[in-house]
Amino acid sequence: MKKLLAIVLSLCYCYLAMAQVGTWRNFLAYHYIQSICKAGDELFVLASNDLYQYNLNDQSITTYDKVNGLSDTHITYIAWNQKAKRLIAIYQNSNIDLIDTDGNIINISALYNKAMTEDKTITSISIDGVYAYLTTSFAIIKVNMQKAEIAETYTNNNPEYPRNLTPYQDDYDAYISTVSTLNPGGPAYNRFYESKFINGTLYTTGGYFLPAMPDNATPGTIQVYDGNDWMIYQEQISEITGYSYIDICCVDADPNDPEHVFAGGRCGLYEFQNGKLVTYYNKDNSILMGANDRGNQLGNDYVLVLGLKFDAKGNLWVLNSLGDGVSLLEYTTDKQWINHHNTKLTDDTSITVPGLSKMVIDSRGLLWFVNNNWQNPAVFCYDMNHDILLKYDQIINQDDVKYTSYAITSITEDKEGNMWVGTDVGPFMIQKSEIGQNKVTFYQIKVPRNDGTNYADYLLNGVSISSIAVDGGNRKWFGTNGAGVFLISADNIVEEANFTTENSNLLYNNVSSISINNMTGEVFFLSDNGLCSYQSNAVDPVQEMTKDNIHVYPNPVTPDFTGMVTITGLSYDADVKITTANGAIVAEGRSNGGMFNWDCCNKQGKRVASGVYMVITATSNGKKGTVAKIAVIK
Repeated sequence: MKKLLAIVLSLCYCYLAMAQVGTWRNFLAYHYIQSICKAGDELFVLASNDLYQYNLNDQSITTYDKVNGLSDTHITYIAWNQKAKRLIAIYQNSNIDLIDTDGNIINISALYNKAMTEDKTITSISIDGVYAYLTTSFAIIKVNMQKAEIAETYTNNNPEYPRNLTPYQDDYDAYISTVSTLNPGGPAYNRFYESKFINGTLYTTGGYFLPAMPDNATPGTIQVYDGNDWMIYQEQISEITGYSYIDICCVDADPNDPEHVFAGGRCGLYEFQNGKLVTYYNKDNSILMGANDRGNQLGNDYVLVLGLKFDAKGNLWVLNSLGDGVSLLEYTTDKQWINHHNTKLTDDTSITVPGLSKMVIDSRGLLWFVNNNWQNPAVFCYDMNHDILLKYDQIINQDDVKYTSYAITSITEDKEGNMWVGTDVGPFMIQKSEIGQNKVTFYQIKVPRNDGTNYADYLLNGVSISSIAVDGGNRKWFGTNGAGVFLISADNIVEEANFTTENSNLLYNNVSSISINNMTGEVFFLSDNGLCSYQSNAVDPVQEMTKDNIHVYPNPVTPDFTGMVTITGLSYDADVKITTANGAIVAEGRSNGGMFNWDCCNKQGKRVASGVYMVITATSNGKKGTVAKIAVIK
């Protein structure tokens, strides 16, 4: 053992501060303080419908979420029961958690799981002895907080129906001055819609707008996460511009200056520098136009900018929906506007279609976007160099099956150059070989049933896709409307995972956007219930494997470590072998993008003995790679 420790100390390794593969993180807001409950020397704080705990003695803060034990999201009420020594937390969906000051959590799901036509929403709490009385429209629910069970349900016609309950009084007034100085971290708001990873930084927006759909008039929100801290962009913008600052639904950062950011929404285009507004563009100071409503051009409260994208040169491409004579615009690096309007972007009345959005530039330099509107759903491909626009609005697959889609929600490129399109009837692929043609096939992957027949099913056929992201291993992550997230293998055949709120720490089954930090493999899921992430086992590959870019962690592997050893800095689909010092192979496989994981077990599934193990790599075509070492202490 002494010899092994000496070897370990002599090795020089680089440890990357990355989470273990398979772990989840929640990024919840604790900005708006709603309720405070004193529990001895502790304060439980309900803020932005999330929960944290503050110790009055040592000033420590503990945040609660699904990752560390909560059963659900969006808490509406909390109350402390001194007799039972527990806090009751009521969720919007009528789920119930009981929490003590040590962080132990017990779930009471009977009301949440009960199938009934009546409204189960809990509207108030009363505390009496060890009991909590929960008021709903159909009954009062009596919860024994000591035994963690529902003790009784009193309907209105029950002679014992409690009629003089005293609503629970929290400690908000006594402690708001203290709590208002605390900083539990996290974003300011739980509203998230679109996101992009740019140079390791996550840019998010919190609004959504589509003509003829209900407008929530969501306050303008841009929240940026650099991996450690959150930056909230300037919010009091309507006071400066004189127009509403709402429904911000797209954002992009200047490739030459990541602090130079543009965002679009219902009321126009906004330019920021270091999080502060620089210029507001509308119909009065640019070629942007107000939305056309039945022949009338609206004012600056409806200058619809629902999509934008910087090109590699730093020119900004802007989509202006429902305009008359404008649609696709370019704002150049020398601050000149160029109109690239095309009649293919208009409807039967020659007005630009309503939902131009989701701009991406592929590896060929082609600009792609969609019309996410039920009247004229379509995919567009624009050659910026030759001013050629192609429109694809007939979804016909390779078997001549024609689909009627009412929503085309997303488009992205995979590692092989194919374009993936998300719709309300499932995902489709435009093959690399057809890109640039006037007519393309909306190809559907056929997944064999493997049941002894030759039958196959179309991949995720009928599943409403809301977002698509491709990781470093060319696996596809599909966000959906109602079915959570699907992870599909690089060959598009195997469903590797289906994360839902029921089987994982996903916050919401409606996922509006997925973004991947391909330097770390962390996958971020955005929704109206907040932001969460999952540490995947794939990162972007490197072009050439060298000693300097191969990293192994943790290293050394200590006896108490039970996770996966992670190896990064690999080329795409690299061949990886783990051997003993004398060359015996204990594990082998292929990298996911630029990452390989090892469970410290041999081929028989047994944990390996203490020692130094070699990581021997080669490229996918057999070219020799590099060698690294892993020290395992059993």
